[in-house]
Amino acid sequence: MSVRILVLLVLWSLSSETCAAADRILTLSFGAQPQRVTATELLARPDAAVLIIPKDVSYGREMKYRAVPLLGLIGHALTPEIDTVEARANDGFVSQIPSALVRKGSTGGSVAWIAVEDPDAPWLNLPGQELSAGPFYLVWENPERSAIGREQWPFSLAGLSGVENPITRWPQLAVDPTLPDQSAERRGQAVFIKNCMPCHRLTGAGLGDVGPDLGRPMNVTEYMSEAGLRALIRDPKAVRSWPQQQMIGFDKTIVSDSELDALVAYLAYMAKHKPAGKAPPPEGPAQ
Repeated sequence: MSVRILVLLVLWSLSSETCAAADRILTLSFGAQPQRVTATELLARPDAAVLIIPKDVSYGREMKYRAVPLLGLIGHALTPEIDTVEARANDGFVSQIPSALVRKGSTGGSVAWIAVEDPDAPWLNLPGQELSAGPFYLVWENPERSAIGREQWPFSLAGLSGVENPITRWPQLAVDPTLPDQSAERRGQAVFIKNCMPCHRLTGAGLGDVGPDLGRPMNVTEYMSEAGLRALIRDPKAVRSWPQQQMIGFDKTIVSDSELDALVAYLAYMAKHKPAGKAPPPEGPAQ
């Protein structure tokens, strides 16, 4: 009798794990009432399709997914007031993706998809990690058309939200409005939001929790030399290394030399233009 009970318990456990995997949830917040969709529901959508990405940025190789077009999933909710799609991952990574990039998919730009990991056909583990990019992964078809950056491919996705652009949401990120559009500081502001903000906050601005705040209690340019900061951005492990290190370097194909110059100029500028008074408490994750 005890053996039979043990077998039944094992079978029940396996069945429960399969159901849980099949019903993993992606939260869509584009209005007053968030919508929760499961992997099973997404895979069953009529617009779900097989998508081949020739060189996936997270895997570094060709990958094939079952995916749903992002515009098909949230396009009806992208009102003119929503100029940013905030993509939150389970590990604290938060990418701020301009809505214009998503909309351009219908007019010849890069096309955003939500790849869904089928529990019956799990994906490979990410290089050097013990987990895959699932259960949900924002991927891009023809990313070169809209200059999609590596940090705009969030994996282990937990939710998508329609929000204001980062500068409106966190004014302490903004450079002086009188600075020319082509000034290094203004260009660096854009580089920071695209490439650094998914993992780092700046003087409390942002939601990324993977890395430290680069503005407080001291600005990174106040305790690191410019040469050291540039080396850290290009190849973090060449500067400092520890077992839990997560930062991946930004080579010239991801952040060009001129973009790196602009980023360093922006961070140095922000060190000299800190918000007055006590900084607000960090914004926590959305519920």
